[in-house]
Amino acid sequence: MNKQELTALVAEILSQSHGKEPMVKGSDYKPADSGPERKDTGFRDGDFVADVTQLDLRKLYLTDDPLNGEKFRKMKEKTPARLGSGKAGARYKTLTMLRFRADHAAAQDAVFSQVPEKYAGENGLTAVQTKCESKDMYLTRPDLGRCFDEKNQQIIRQAVAGSPKVQIVVGDGLSSAAIQENAMDCLASIRDGLKLQGIELGQSLFVRYCRVGAGDAVGDVTGCELVCVLVGERPGLVTDKSMSAYITYKPHTGVSESSRTVVSNIHAQGTPAVEAGAYIAELIGKILQKKVSGVGLHLEAAQ
Repeated sequence: MNKQELTALVAEILSQSHGKEPMVKGSDYKPADSGPERKDTGFRDGDFVADVTQLDLRKLYLTDDPLNGEKFRKMKEKTPARLGSGKAGARYKTLTMLRFRADHAAAQDAVFSQVPEKYAGENGLTAVQTKCESKDMYLTRPDLGRCFDEKNQQIIRQAVAGSPKVQIVVGDGLSSAAIQENAMDCLASIRDGLKLQGIELGQSLFVRYCRVGAGDAVGDVTGCELVCVLVGERPGLVTDKSMSAYITYKPHTGVSESSRTVVSNIHAQGTPAVEAGAYIAELIGKILQKKVSGVGLHLEAAQ
C-alpha cells in the first residue's frame, strides 16, 4: 500500500465515523462520572470572602453525614490537629485546602520577615546582633547565630552592669511574629514574678539573628549566673507565633543542651504569654536555689 492508498483509506474511515460516538476498547463510549453534585455555598461572584485564618481549627468540622459527629466534635476541641477535614471525591474540600495554604504562607512569612528596627528601642531593650549579616546567612549558618563580634560584645558590656544574677535575652529566632506577639507580655510577667522573690533584673537585650546558643555567648560576656532566652520557634501549620524560653544556669559557650530547662508552646493557643512568664519566674527562682538547670534539675527534684 502506497502513500496515496493509505491517505484514501484514512479519509474513508473518518467519513464513516463522522457524527458517531468514539469507540473505547471496542465498547460503546460512556462519559466519565461527573462527580458529586455541586452544593450551593451561598456565595456569588463578587461576594466578599471571609478570612479563613480566623476559623478555629478546633471547631472546623467538615465531614458530611458523620456516624457520630457530636462525639467527634468534642474530641476536636482538645486539639488543633486537622481532623474531620472532609473530602470532595478523592480530594480535600476547597476550604480545607485554602486554610492549609494560608497557614503555610503565614509560616513562611514568620521565618523570612524581620522584627522592626524600632522594636528594641520602643520596648526598652538594648539591641545587638550576632555575627550573621542577613536573614539568608542566619538560616544557612546556625553557628554564626550563636556568637557576637567584638563590637556587639562591647555594646553588651556597656549595657549590662557588673555580673547580673539573671539576664533576659529576647531573640527573633525563626519566628519574628512570635516575638512581636508574646515577648514583652511574657517579659513583664517574668519581671513581676522575680520581683516578688526579691530577684532584680538588669538591662534586657534584644538579639537579632538569634539562635538559642547566643544566650551562652551573653553568659561569657556578662558573667551572669543565669540566662533566660525568649526566642521565636520554627513555625508550623497550627501557629506561626510560638515562642519558647530556654533557661540555663551558669551559661557559657559549649554548655550541653541537656543543661537547659525549656518552656515551649508560648502562644495564644498554647500557654498564654502572661501565664508562661509567671511560671518561668517560678522556675528561675527554683533553679537559682538548686544551682542547676536542665536534666540536673529533674534529677534533683526526683531525690
